[in-house]
Amino acid sequence: MKPQEKPIHIECEKEDIAPVVIMPGDPLRAKYIAENFLDNARLVTSVRNMLGFTGTYKGQKLTIMGSGMGMPSVSIYAWELFHFYNVEKIIRIGTAGVVSPNVLVPEVVLADNIYSESNFAFQYNGYGGNTVKPSENLNKKILEVAKNKNMKIHVGTIMTCDVFGPYININAVLGRIPNGIEPLAEEMEAFGLVHVANSFHKEATCMVTAVDSKFSEVVLSIEQRQTALNDMITLALDSLIV
Repeated sequence: MKPQEKPIHIECEKEDIAPVVIMPGDPLRAKYIAENFLDNARLVTSVRNMLGFTGTYKGQKLTIMGSGMGMPSVSIYAWELFHFYNVEKIIRIGTAGVVSPNVLVPEVVLADNIYSESNFAFQYNGYGGNTVKPSENLNKKILEVAKNKNMKIHVGTIMTCDVFGPYININAVLGRIPNGIEPLAEEMEAFGLVHVANSFHKEATCMVTAVDSKFSEVVLSIEQRQTALNDMITLALDSLIV
């Protein structure tokens, strides 16, 4: 196969993308972050309405780029960012369903391990494992910033599913997980992002805000999901600046 010569899903100049990226799933959440947290933010790419913005945060250049839903989508944008735009670090921020009674809605979970029963990694480059490890350096920085902010954050395994958790028998999925793996939350993108980052020898990790739980009747509305993410957004931004 001929090597890809230019990006297909991101359309801007190389200098329009910062070396560090915050990646929410929803492109409108990327717009929200850019408008409310960045200075001099400008739209740099909008192919297929997947919005990307670049501006400054506390004086440092930073990009906010939507990823879409699911591993196939996030892998497209991660691959192009790493390959064509020399991005070095990506922090995914998203929402998740809680699968542990130890995490309450709307607490934050930081992944130090990501599990998936998907064939994504095997198809991507023949990797046969079911777990991938996020960047230890990024996680260390996030935990340092969280401590300074007196912000509670859970650290543990996140499970990445191919199907939206509330629409499937999540207990059956949890029942297939090997012994010794105890996920705190489930979502749909982290495994794909981190596996692509690891294949490029770049840094990536994932933080999610719990928006529903199999152990609670509390469910955040769409509007509440948007505003409840502000603490996590600020934590991610502060963790990417020098």
